[in-house]
Amino acid sequence: MNHIYNPGSPFQTNALENINLEIETGEFIGLIGHTGSGKSTLVQHLNGLLKPTSGRIWVAGEEITSPGTKMKQIRKKVGLVFQYPEHQLFEETVYKDISFGPMNLGLTDTEVAYRVKEAMELVKLSYDDLKDRSPFDLSGGQRRRVAIAGVLAMKPEILILDEPTASLDPRGRDEILEQIKIFHQEFGLTIILVSHSMEDIGRLVNRIIVMDGGKIALTGKPGEVFARSSELEKMGLGVPQITTLMKKLNEKGYQLPEDLFTVQDARKAIMSWLRGNNHA
Repeated sequence: MNHIYNPGSPFQTNALENINLEIETGEFIGLIGHTGSGKSTLVQHLNGLLKPTSGRIWVAGEEITSPGTKMKQIRKKVGLVFQYPEHQLFEETVYKDISFGPMNLGLTDTEVAYRVKEAMELVKLSYDDLKDRSPFDLSGGQRRRVAIAGVLAMKPEILILDEPTASLDPRGRDEILEQIKIFHQEFGLTIILVSHSMEDIGRLVNRIIVMDGGKIALTGKPGEVFARSSELEKMGLGVPQITTLMKKLNEKGYQLPEDLFTVQDARKAIMSWLRGNNHA
C-alpha cells in the first residue's frame, strides 16, 4: 500500500511506501515512530478516512478499498480515537455526546441508553453523576474518557488510539492506560496504540511496529525491538530507560538481560543476579 499527499504538485509527499502489514484478531499493537514517520496516516486508512493511492486494505475479511464498500459498516468495526479527542466533543451533555454514534446506527432509545451507560462504566465515569453534565465542565482526563466512551459505545472490534495520553497529568495518563489494558484483556479487542512513550508501549503491547520515513522499519515483540537500540536511535527514537540501565550495568561487568523495559522486571533480574553471586 502507498499513500501520496498532493500527487503531481510541487508539494507531493510520499507519506506511506510499500506498506505490507497483517494484524491478527486480538493483537495489542504498539505503533511508534518520530513525527512525520507516517503513523497517523497509516491508522486513518484502517477505517477509510484516507484511501491509499495504490494498494488494497482488508478489515475483518472485507476489502474496504473495493468500489461499493459500505464504509458505515466498516466504521462500526473500527473505532478511531484521535489525539486530543476531547476537541471532538460538541454536544451539550455527556449523554448526548456519547450517544451520538449509536443513535446514527439507528438503534432504539433503550439500546442507546444501555450502550451509553455501559461505555461510561468501562471508562470509570459515573453515569448518574455525569450524564447530564456539560463535557466542557469536566477535567481534561474526564473529557478524554468521554471521547473514548463515545467510540466504545459503537462496540468496535478494533480500537485505534492515537496518542491517547498526550498532555494529561500522570494520574490521568495512568487511568487511561489502565482502561486500555482492560479493554484488551477482558474484551479481546484488537488494539493499535500510537504513542511516543517507550515505557508505555513496552509494558502494554504484544508487538511493536516501528515506522520511519513512511515505511515499516522494524517489527517484533517489545524485547526484540528494544534490543536494537542503535537502529532506533538512528531513527530519532529512544528505548525505555530501564533497557538503557540494563545495558549500562552490563558494560560495568554485570550479566543481565537487556530486553527488559519495566521496573518490576529489572528488579527481579537484578535480585536474581545478586542472589546468584552471593550478594543477597
